[in-house]
Amino acid sequence: MHPSKAGRAGLYAYGVLILAFLYLPLVAIGFASVSTSRYLSFPIRQYTTQWYSQALESGTVSDLLWISLQVAVIVTLVSMVLGFFGALAFARYQWRYRRLYQKLILLPIFFPQSVLGLALLMWFNAIGVTPTWHTAIIAHLVWIAPIATLIIAIRAYSFDPALEEAARDMGCSTWQILREVTIPLLMPGVVAAGLFSFLLSWGNFPLSLFTTGADLTLPEWLYAKMVSGYSPLVPTVGVLSVAASIVLVAIALTVPLLINRFTRKSSD
Repeated sequence: MHPSKAGRAGLYAYGVLILAFLYLPLVAIGFASVSTSRYLSFPIRQYTTQWYSQALESGTVSDLLWISLQVAVIVTLVSMVLGFFGALAFARYQWRYRRLYQKLILLPIFFPQSVLGLALLMWFNAIGVTPTWHTAIIAHLVWIAPIATLIIAIRAYSFDPALEEAARDMGCSTWQILREVTIPLLMPGVVAAGLFSFLLSWGNFPLSLFTTGADLTLPEWLYAKMVSGYSPLVPTVGVLSVAASIVLVAIALTVPLLINRFTRKSSD
């Protein structure tokens, strides 16, 4: 059943409103980053790009971006590995405590991040570990790895076990089955989990606030500048952060496509 013209117009209008609701705040940040006035006001009387020059030349901003990038990349890679094997145990195999494992692995997702961050900070202090950006990686993994596991498990539930059994009947070893059958079939879920993990870690504020110690990630710096010492440099760094995340996500989406295309050409 196809919707009428009025129904299609209503759907298009609804989609436009949703996109406007999601992206208009980013437009406001973009305008604030090119204004010469201290606070955003419309109409903008004078435009400038000096804040972008200051942001690109600032050593503090470079350090913030580098720390946030390191945390996000490490969390992404580890979450993809843990999520892959966790999803196999989650969705593919039957064993005695499987249901209990499913409940425990998903439990951290439902914890408030501020409470989880405080608990991790108290735990680090109890075992004598000084919080740095390295401990923030552990904190992010506690919350993000279960999400990656759930995303890959969704793909694993549609996995046909007969494919692995057929490969084993043809004489493939366990490693060959994993490399030639399991990993390629679960790869879309792994890539999706990696993208979610990166974005969730890149913009995470509550867990970073409690567990980075003297180090600062980009969300923490933005919050501190909004509370005290605001300048148009704040929205400028925000725009650069959004642009950097878009570029990295685009690269993450493009590389697997190029690899698949190269593999097909080499096999042909």
